[in-house]
Order: sequence, then C-alpha cells, then structure tokens
Amino acid sequence: MPGMKMNDRQMKQAMKKMGIKQTAIPDVVEVVIRTKTSETVIKAADVICIEMPGGKSYQVSGPETVRTLGEGEAAVEAPSFSDDDITLVMNQAGCDRNAAVKALSESNGEPAEAIIKLISG
Repeated sequence: MPGMKMNDRQMKQAMKKMGIKQTAIPDVVEVVIRTKTSETVIKAADVICIEMPGGKSYQVSGPETVRTLGEGEAAVEAPSFSDDDITLVMNQAGCDRNAAVKALSESNGEPAEAIIKLISG
C-alpha cells in the first residue's frame, strides 16, 4: 500500500511469514565477480545472504577494483570508487579528481584516510 510505513519489527515479522531470512556473512576478505574480459574485486566487503523459498541472493557492498583481463596476461588493476566518495575527498581536501582518486587508491578506498593524507601531505 502506498504511503504505508513499517517499523523494523514489523518488517522482520513480514519477512519471516514469507519465509525470507537475512544473515550477515562475517569476516569476508574479498568478493570477485569474473566475466570474460574483466574482474570486479570488492575487498573487505559487507555481504548479506538473503534466503527465500527457491533460492539465495547476496547483497555485496564495499570499495571495488576493476581488473581488465588479457589473453594469458596478469590482470591490470583499474581502481573504481563511487562518485560520492571522490566528490567528498575533492571537497574536503580541496583537490582535483585525479588527486582524490590517487589518494583513495593509496588508502584502500577509505575516504577519511584519503582526506587526511591529502591535507597533511
């Protein structure tokens, strides 16, 4: 119903009635999504497993790195950060986009560390 709001308790009860169960997967080191031409690697990912009748689904979030795969070559990493993180670092540190991306790369995608690195260095 449009406009209907549910609190967390009501949402959990409704999910339980539908046979849906959510669990966080602890201590995830990395998640890799591999295609024919590239890999997307999400390190220190937050992963939620959603179990429902008929299957499982996973929700993955965290800083990503895209690797382009070549024939018989080692993967080449091309870091990819959210526009929000890049903009935050640019605004807080007063730098350009390239400097923000470089600082995010050097700080494992952590915006706060990237800002501190740019301000103090």
